[in-house]
Amino acid sequence: MASSQPHRATALRPEWRICLVLILGMAIAPAARAGTQDDALCVDAARHAAQATGVPMAVLQALAVTESGRRWNGRYAAWPWTVNHRGKGLWFDSPEQALSFVRRQHKAGDRNFDLGCFQINHRWHGDAFASLGAMIDPRQNALYAARFLTRLYRETGDWHLAVGRYHSRTPDKARRYRARFGQILATLEPPRDTAPVAEPRAARANGFPLLLASDAQRGIGSLVPRVGARKIFVRTGDGS
Repeated sequence: MASSQPHRATALRPEWRICLVLILGMAIAPAARAGTQDDALCVDAARHAAQATGVPMAVLQALAVTESGRRWNGRYAAWPWTVNHRGKGLWFDSPEQALSFVRRQHKAGDRNFDLGCFQINHRWHGDAFASLGAMIDPRQNALYAARFLTRLYRETGDWHLAVGRYHSRTPDKARRYRARFGQILATLEPPRDTAPVAEPRAARANGFPLLLASDAQRGIGSLVPRVGARKIFVRTGDGS
């Protein structure tokens, strides 16, 4: 027979409270550290690509934030496990979750998605990478973007104009993108040198499908298709 007296919650002893706090801290800390490390991957990749190609570091860093930026730890930063699928952006918590999503799309025959720090479009540039895993790898993603941006700089002689063409050759879309890029560039800590530098190092081979002689559809000269100029991002942690 149930007692009619209400049960009183048993208070934790002080020593048990301390143990509980330590256990929770041990469980949360690795995830926090992993997030902080991931947060720095695009910056590291941009620095590596800048050294390899001669593209100004500030240009690559601002471009990465423009492409894959998210709010993290109280600031806006590029996120390496970002996927844009048909105009809808997803921030995944890990490369495994991001790859699981894009592999499902790929298996279904879909190639219209952007990957990584610099949002390289698989439909137009997937053949330049050995695998989806290589394509989303921050350093490989950044190096490809930097080499492509170098070619656009040679066309325009101006990093801002090159950044606009990185997004689109349609003037209005390029102009809006440059405006967004400029706002982000202005928030970076100095130096913010975007003046023409010494001739960027030449790529060993033309590995960019958009720059190869081909049909008119491949002549758009940007890393994204004509459709879906505006990206809408949502965060996901379950890979769906």
